[in-house]
Amino acid sequence: MSKIMNANEEIKNRVEWIKSILSESGSDGIVYGNSGGKDCTLVGALCHMATENTTGIIMPCDSTRNYGRDRDDAILVSKHFNIKTLQVDLTPAKKAINEAIAPLLVGKDVSKERLTNANININPRLRMITVYAYAAAHNCLVAGTGNRSEASMGYFTKWGDGAHDFNPIADLTVTEVYELLRELGAPNSIIDKAPSAGLFEGQTDEGEMGISYKAIDDILLFDKGSEKDKEKVYKTLRNTEHKRNMPITYKKG
Repeated sequence: MSKIMNANEEIKNRVEWIKSILSESGSDGIVYGNSGGKDCTLVGALCHMATENTTGIIMPCDSTRNYGRDRDDAILVSKHFNIKTLQVDLTPAKKAINEAIAPLLVGKDVSKERLTNANININPRLRMITVYAYAAAHNCLVAGTGNRSEASMGYFTKWGDGAHDFNPIADLTVTEVYELLRELGAPNSIIDKAPSAGLFEGQTDEGEMGISYKAIDDILLFDKGSEKDKEKVYKTLRNTEHKRNMPITYKKG
């Protein structure tokens, strides 16, 4: 595959940018969620290059995959890049929340699809609570791990994995993320693994979105692709704009 960027230069620039963010904020370090996926692997590596006080937190929740391959890959990445790693099991917390809010999630207007969506979005929001609690206790910044391709499709949870203090890869498509991972010598198991949020069994990003990352990236980077794919991407981009902006507020006059 031909390169579309100077990977080495991109890495250096992003590391320096992270250093400046840390210096300006007066924070002592960085924390991020380590799911064993491509994006958090890149973010963790970049942050650790900027400061050794970088912590990745593995947070299995509900899904069996979280306790299997995802956790194994997360541990592999932490060892590969020598990143401090902690683990917190969030399944008991989710169970307690589900029991507490169950009376609220009933009614004629609550479809099975809406109920499922409400349930799976609890996971990333619990993870957000966890990393921010750690950040507050240890004077750290929370690093975001979402890429441009996901953001364009609104494929993230508002106030969940979409919540962070800074994001060093927000402008990168999945194609570009892989380029930087290869440049950094990331484990092949991370690069070869089908992207998945691990929210439920058998879930994959591309399966849920109904379009491949290659098709999304060809449109975002080169405006190339079928009219059907272009229509899907641009329509989704418009419909999910609220997820990428601050909340709508009333303005006088």
